Amino acid sequence: MFAVAWGGNEFTPLLVMYREVGHFSAVTVDALLASYVLGIIPALLLGGPLSDRYGRRPLLLPAAPIALVGSLVLAAGESSAALLATGRVLCGVALGLVMAVGTTWVKELTDAAAAGPGVPDGGSGARRAGLALTLGFLVGAGVAAVLAQWAPWPTHTAYLLHAVLAVAAGAWVLGVPETRAAPDGAARGRLRDDLRVPAVAHRRFLRVVVPVAPWVFGCAGSAYAVLPGLVSASAGSAPIAFSGLMTVLGLGCGVGIQVLGRLIDTRHSARASVVAMSIVVVGMGLGAYAAARLDLPTALVAAAVLGAGYGLALVAGLSEVQRIATPDDLAGLTAVYYSITYVGFCVPVVLAALSVRWTYTQMFLGGLVIAAICLAVVATAWRAHLPTGERDAVAGAADETDRTAPTGANGALAASRMG
Repeated sequence: MFAVAWGGNEFTPLLVMYREVGHFSAVTVDALLASYVLGIIPALLLGGPLSDRYGRRPLLLPAAPIALVGSLVLAAGESSAALLATGRVLCGVALGLVMAVGTTWVKELTDAAAAGPGVPDGGSGARRAGLALTLGFLVGAGVAAVLAQWAPWPTHTAYLLHAVLAVAAGAWVLGVPETRAAPDGAARGRLRDDLRVPAVAHRRFLRVVVPVAPWVFGCAGSAYAVLPGLVSASAGSAPIAFSGLMTVLGLGCGVGIQVLGRLIDTRHSARASVVAMSIVVVGMGLGAYAAARLDLPTALVAAAVLGAGYGLALVAGLSEVQRIATPDDLAGLTAVYYSITYVGFCVPVVLAALSVRWTYTQMFLGGLVIAAICLAVVATAWRAHLPTGERDAVAGAADETDRTAPTGANGALAASRMG
C-alpha cells in the first residue's frame, strides 16, 4: 500500500515543473492530476467485489507491476499530455486495487493477529491502512519534489526510483498470507451478484459516510495542488521544493491526526466525522485567507489544517465502513467509499476552470459554506442508524447506567454519603 501510494502522489508536487517544462496551462496540469481517478474508480469498484469472490492475493498482485509501468510511462512523457495522462491512469488502476483490496486485507490480517478471523479489531485495521496510504502519499511527494528540484534528470529520476520500489513491493506481497479463500465454482454464484454491495443503502453510510467522503481528497487536493500553484511566484528559486514542502506538511498533519484517531473515533457515535468536518470548515476558511494574501506562511498554515481534515476524515470514514459492512461485502463497500472520496480529487481542475469567473478566495468561501452544511448533516445523525452491534452496545451501556444509578430517597442518601 505504501509503495503504490508513493507512485500515486509523486506527480503532485511536480505540477509546477510541468507548467514550465511542458508549457501546459493550469487547467491542463490539474486535469492530468485528476486523470488517475479514471483508473482508480473502475479498479475500486471491480477490485473490491472480485477480491471477495477470488481472494485478496490474486487481485492485489497486479498492483505493483501496473504501478511500475505507470511510472515508466510518466518518465517518458515529460512534454506529452497523452503519455502523462496514460501514466496517471495506470497509477490510478494500481492505487484503486490497493485501496479496495489492500485496505480489506490489512483489516483481516489485523483481525486474525488480534483475536482470530472475524473478530472486530476495534478500528486498528482502518488506522493501519490509512497510515500506510498517507505515508506513501507523503514520502512519495517529498522525495519527488527534492529530486525534481535538485537532482539530475528532474523529469525522470523520481519515477525511476519508484519503479525500483514497486519491484520490491511486488516481491514482498508474495509472502503475505491469504485471508479469504476463494470458494469453488459451484459456491461462487453469479459475478453480477458479487458486484452488488447491499450495504451501500445502509442509512448510516448515507447519513454519516457519504457527506464526509468527498472532503477527504477535496482537502488534500486543495492543500497540495491548489495552494502551491497560487503562491509559487513567492517561492523564489525553489518552487518545486516549496510545493513538495506544502504536500509533506499537509500529509504529515494527516498522519499525525490519524495516530490520534483512536482517541477521537468511537463506535457509539459520529464523533470522529463531526470533528473531521469541523477541521475542514476551518481549513476552507484558512484557504480563503491564504488565497487573498498569497504569502507563504499563511499558505503553509492552511495546508496543515486541510491536511489534518483529510487525515481524520479518511480514518473516520474507513472506521464507519468497517463497522457497517459484513465480511461478504467489506471489500465492496470499502471500494464504494474510496470512489466517493476521489470525487474530491477533481476539486483542483474544477477550481481552475471556474477561476475565470470567480476568485480563489470566493471559491474557498463557497467551500466553507458547503462544508458547514455537510457538518450539520453528519451532526444530526450522531447516533442514528448505528449498526446492530454498536446500537446494542449503546443500549446496554444505558441499561447498565439505569441499573446502577441510585434512585429515590435511598439513592439521594447514598449519593450524599459518596459526596
